[in-house]
Amino acid sequence: MSTSDKPEVVERGAKDVKHEEDGKGGFLGTVKGFIQDIGEKIEEAVGFGKPTADVTTIHIPSINLEKADLVVEILIKNPNPVPIPLIDINYLVESDGRKLVSGLIPDSGTIHAHGEETVKIPVTLIYDDVKNTYADIKPGSIIPYRVKVDLIVDVPVFGRITIPLEKTGEIPIPYKPDIDLEKIQFERFSFEETVALLHLKLDNKNDFDLDLNALDYEVWLGDVRIGGAKLAKSAKLEKSGISSIDIPITFRPKDFGSALWDMIRGRGTAYAMKGHIDVDTPFGAMKLPISKEGGTTRLKKTEDGGDDDDEVC
Repeated sequence: MSTSDKPEVVERGAKDVKHEEDGKGGFLGTVKGFIQDIGEKIEEAVGFGKPTADVTTIHIPSINLEKADLVVEILIKNPNPVPIPLIDINYLVESDGRKLVSGLIPDSGTIHAHGEETVKIPVTLIYDDVKNTYADIKPGSIIPYRVKVDLIVDVPVFGRITIPLEKTGEIPIPYKPDIDLEKIQFERFSFEETVALLHLKLDNKNDFDLDLNALDYEVWLGDVRIGGAKLAKSAKLEKSGISSIDIPITFRPKDFGSALWDMIRGRGTAYAMKGHIDVDTPFGAMKLPISKEGGTTRLKKTEDGGDDDDEVC
């Protein structure tokens, strides 16, 4: 028998399996390619695309000694012919890589078809939390911050996608100014009504200027409130500096009781002062408390023989 006459030995079922696999792979590949082509053509025809977003601004609507309220505004544009849901918003505020505050806002609305929406993310920074966590962050300082935001949206064709955003800035850790009553200068003195001028020193311990607009105050001698007022007053309190301001006061000495006689006899009388100042800062308007307790005051004759001044010790 010639070599060509030898029978071909084939394992049972092997050839059939091979033909089936070739046929199966070819069919599935064809279907997969067809579906992909249809998807691409639908995408081209309908015009689906990924949304875009940008942090347009971060502003501080309210700030005081306890906390700062920030609002992060994000503009989101939807190029698609159908609305897309904004599923979640994750946000993080950090300073030098250290977390200050974070949060999650679920079910954040819908972006209209072929439209744009401004999404506002409110963030509250509690200063006690920051200072208790990071001892090197001191009152009066300015710290850098970075806001990171992840927008999670559900887009037809693309599915669920995440749009990462971030923006940097600076925020203060405000500190109340120290106040000291340097002296009281009497303009007119009588037991029925006395007009005087308070010479104050304000020590701004912040690393930023304070533009004074107004203040309200009360002055106490011993346990007796001698007067107070709320008035408009303009002055620039330089950062890390001491500024002097004068404010008027009118009171009735006959109402002082024993405190007045202690002053006249030179014994000294305890005084206290408290109130608030309204200031503008590079970060927005603030209302800061001012207070002074534990001082003493007594009358002292001026060297030129004029009206008595109230010397403050």
